[in-house]
Amino acid sequence: MNTNRELAHALFEQSENEKFHLPYDSEMAFYSAVQSGDEDLVCKYMNPLTKEGLGILSKNPVRNMKYHLIITIALITRFCIEGGLPLETGYTLSDLYIRKLDTINNEEEISQLHHDLIFDFTTRMKNIKKRSGLNKSVKLAIDYINDHLYMPLSLPEIAEASNANASYLSSIFKQQTGISISQFIQKQRIETAKNLLAFSDQSYEDISNYLFFSSQSYFIAVFKKHVGMTPKEYRRLNFGKRWADK
Repeated sequence: MNTNRELAHALFEQSENEKFHLPYDSEMAFYSAVQSGDEDLVCKYMNPLTKEGLGILSKNPVRNMKYHLIITIALITRFCIEGGLPLETGYTLSDLYIRKLDTINNEEEISQLHHDLIFDFTTRMKNIKKRSGLNKSVKLAIDYINDHLYMPLSLPEIAEASNANASYLSSIFKQQTGISISQFIQKQRIETAKNLLAFSDQSYEDISNYLFFSSQSYFIAVFKKHVGMTPKEYRRLNFGKRWADK
């Protein structure tokens, strides 16, 4: 394959037709806006997947959108991890969205998924930035918890990972976050469960076991307490749902 010849031909055609890729600076501004959790700037810089200037990766419109969305997911994930999103959270979220993308095959649903994931990552980064004033041990505890939601968690091991005395960590954590460590763990597990229910086809039992709830019935009870509906009801309302624009 003579890439030099094909590149020269493609560049000539683009010049003749005045079709160019979007400016690099505006693309970086968009990813930086997501990384900083700035929803207003994200709205300003984000472009639809059908916007001229993104480039043609496939002559099939749906496949072209999918390819661009996978690139977007990969870049957003890495920008957010560099900005402080826990590594395992970032990569797992990326996997969830790509698996979801694999199940849809029309432009409208792909566009909606594009919107959903952008603001999902942006909101997560916004929340991380809010933690910037937290005590270092509290931030370490939060990161450790988020990276180990699928494992049994105990105060002594969280305290050890946070380089803090368990009693002190419990006190300062509640003082700065407004909730206890155990309440925070439960809250984060429910948030993860919501994503799994909306973007995967894992069974309720598998989700319960994955997030280390003692039983499926306990998982359902805790989920309903936090969300106001059962996991089944939540999935029915949110799996593949086209959420309204922000």
